[in-house]
Amino acid sequence: MGDTQRNASVVSAGGTRHTVNENSLHVTSIFTKRGEHAVIDHVADADEEVLVALGYKQEFKRDLTWIESFSVSFSVLGLLPSIASTLSYNLAYSGQAGSTWGWIVAGILIQSVVFGMAELCSSMPTAGGLYYATAVLAPEGWGPFASWVVGWSNFAGFATGPCSVNYALAAMIIAAAEIGNPDYVGKDWHLYLVFLLILLIQGLLTMNATKFLGQLNIVGTIVNMGVLIIFCIWLPASSINRPKFNDNDTVWVNIENGTEWPVGWSVIMGFLSVIWTMSGYDTPFHLSEECSNANIAGPRAIVMTGQLGLYLGFAIILVIAYTVKDVADVVAGPYGQPMASLCVQVLGKKSGLAMFALNIIAQFFVGQGCTIAASRVIFAYSRDGAIPGSRWWSKVNSRTKTPVNSVWFVLTIAALLGLLLFASPVAIGAVFSIGAIGQYIAFVTPIGLKLFFAGDKFRPGPWHLGRWSKPIGAVAVGWLLLIIPALTFPSVKGKDLNDLTMNYTCLIYGGVMMFALLYYAFSGRKWFKGPRVNVEHLIHGEAGVLEGTESPSGSGERMPEKLPDKLV
Repeated sequence: MGDTQRNASVVSAGGTRHTVNENSLHVTSIFTKRGEHAVIDHVADADEEVLVALGYKQEFKRDLTWIESFSVSFSVLGLLPSIASTLSYNLAYSGQAGSTWGWIVAGILIQSVVFGMAELCSSMPTAGGLYYATAVLAPEGWGPFASWVVGWSNFAGFATGPCSVNYALAAMIIAAAEIGNPDYVGKDWHLYLVFLLILLIQGLLTMNATKFLGQLNIVGTIVNMGVLIIFCIWLPASSINRPKFNDNDTVWVNIENGTEWPVGWSVIMGFLSVIWTMSGYDTPFHLSEECSNANIAGPRAIVMTGQLGLYLGFAIILVIAYTVKDVADVVAGPYGQPMASLCVQVLGKKSGLAMFALNIIAQFFVGQGCTIAASRVIFAYSRDGAIPGSRWWSKVNSRTKTPVNSVWFVLTIAALLGLLLFASPVAIGAVFSIGAIGQYIAFVTPIGLKLFFAGDKFRPGPWHLGRWSKPIGAVAVGWLLLIIPALTFPSVKGKDLNDLTMNYTCLIYGGVMMFALLYYAFSGRKWFKGPRVNVEHLIHGEAGVLEGTESPSGSGERMPEKLPDKLV
């Protein structure tokens, strides 16, 4: 079949079916790799036809517009609360100047990943996202293993997201209580109970229908943007310090090395704040099956999130760099929460508490967006049987048309990970690094496969980078190779390195990935073949042989094994 021919009809006793031509739809499909074609037996709109061409039946309602898809990803980005949650990394490691240059360098390099991911999303708009792209673009024979590794790495990143974000939110609430009531001293068990309450509330919200979630996250985007603007105006205008602003040398020149490593490496280690903040832009990829016009809307939402994150985040960093007076007091202040100490230091107790309260509200919507995105990732991998208990986590609720089981699964994981706070601050802090390293390995791997191995197997979607695709992909791969070691280094070395100062990212992330590799070696390799097609399809095109699969309607009926018809 030529590229200009959209499909070919298959005339049978039951009516008219047609095979889907992946080339004409500008998708890079698992069917192309297998020499097969999807078959549709009903009238489908453009979005459903693209999804069927990728091998999946339409199970969600496409109630998200591109602006709602962007709103979820911008909520996950949550610039001000995300930067607030990680101030103890960039300020502590390299001071104001290191934070400023760190955001510029890391933020620009991250855009290579943003644009590379948008191009993949346009070509493969499915909830499986990066995992699906890896399976299709990997060298012959390596697709299942490569997609398994990327899937589990992305799973580790997303599964820890609701924990790290909501742990930070709980810590902010406890800090606010301590500011408002000087006689109150927060305990670890107080923090954990607040954390569990937040998870419960977010679960009850996230289990609702897609339309409700889209509208909720528009509210979240408005709140986050409003709080960001208030912060950027209020702190410089109402600073109680004299002089109000730090000099330019402090902000741009004098890098304060807070680690025991060379100053350049301390700045790179501080990239964690940028990396962790700029990690929500992949959400539209995972919401592709709930978004209309997904192969255009998804990439637009990804790029818009990444670009706004770069510029607005830099504005926040500049405000902090020019107004903070005592970095040590912010990083290791009495409230155990850097943003609380910053607001009080710059605005005074009452105004600082008010500004911090606004940040807490914005942080809640960040956790909400993370929970939505994480549940969709877990659903997608469970649909392909890649996670223990997949038959439960891949169920779509018949009333809400959302993966309710996977919502509660990811929140249960968050609750268990939260117990790390009873071990040490360093142990729970490793959850932030795991989210960063796990996601960026998953983000960049399919971009690297497209660059080095895919060749003409990759068919660009309607949104693509053209001749810039390869150089942008090369920058993304180089970026990943730089940050992997940086995210695993402790800030101290030698005699100062102990069980309380060790960076546990290697242990926790490595433990998850070791489990994934052993699971694959002893079991997964025998049955896991990559994305599990769940639509009717022809093998070898014109042969007319049809695999027995579940019917596209999801009724549980098996489709016939043979189609004794001809292509016309």
